[in-house]
Amino acid sequence: MPLVEIDGRVLTLSNLDKVLYSAVGFTKAQVVDYYARIAPIALVHLGDRSVTLRRYPDGVDGVSFFEKRCPKHRPEWVRTADGPGDRGGPIGYCVLDSTAALVWAANLAALELHAPMARAGDVEHPAMLVFDLDPGEPADIATCCRVALEIREVLAAVGLRGWPKTSGSKGLQLYVPLNCPHSHDQTRDFAHAVAQLLERREPDLITSVMSRAQRPGKVFIDWSQNSRHKTTIGVYSLRARAEPTVSTPVTWEEVAACAGGDLPLRFRSDEVLERVDRLGDLFAETATLVQQLPLSAPRSTSPADGGR
Repeated sequence: MPLVEIDGRVLTLSNLDKVLYSAVGFTKAQVVDYYARIAPIALVHLGDRSVTLRRYPDGVDGVSFFEKRCPKHRPEWVRTADGPGDRGGPIGYCVLDSTAALVWAANLAALELHAPMARAGDVEHPAMLVFDLDPGEPADIATCCRVALEIREVLAAVGLRGWPKTSGSKGLQLYVPLNCPHSHDQTRDFAHAVAQLLERREPDLITSVMSRAQRPGKVFIDWSQNSRHKTTIGVYSLRARAEPTVSTPVTWEEVAACAGGDLPLRFRSDEVLERVDRLGDLFAETATLVQQLPLSAPRSTSPADGGR
């Protein structure tokens, strides 16, 4: 088994020829290479989170499992921190705060990296808020982009900015950086209020109701992802789909083009690396921008809801 040295750490890599994405012949070596190359950017956003690993030891066509508790066989330099935990109490999650740690996780076939809204060591205070947009067929990512533009409008009305990224699957996510003390109740309630406002404005397009029976043909704005115990797919994480797609930051111009049906928002790992070389880290500002949620819920600016 090959040995590699990264960040002064020696790692043993295994089964590098194993195909993890059978439809396109994408191997574990390519997974490791992607995470090693994206690490300088991804670590800005994932390196201070308590990460849940979703592992696919037999590839995307095989059985997977979520691993919250950092494995006991981890190297001593892979540190842990308390995360959301479970009913049994605190859990020591992996903190992937170096390229070596990210490569170590990739070697475990941890294709997907899921992160909470709070930073490691401060689980009670989310650093950001998320709107997770989930389309019910025949709605698609273009429909999600239409909804994201409406959420952007509501955010702007209360002086907030948001950053979109693809889920790497079929949906879109919109992140609102906070980086100052808020509670999970505040972020969840704000996201819920926005979802309900837009649902009232466009009930044939948007739902805030979790019941799957309500979702066909609509976009579900999943506000509950802001609950203390929830995680979402990390920015720049691979997804376990037929191809090695990535949860990718996008520009608002790309969202508008997608909403108009002119641009499908779907990026493979090689395309993401090229985008980062060309565009830089489109999510960079989310790590530092300080924003405060309003004390009262946002109100509609739609004439149908009574105007401003």
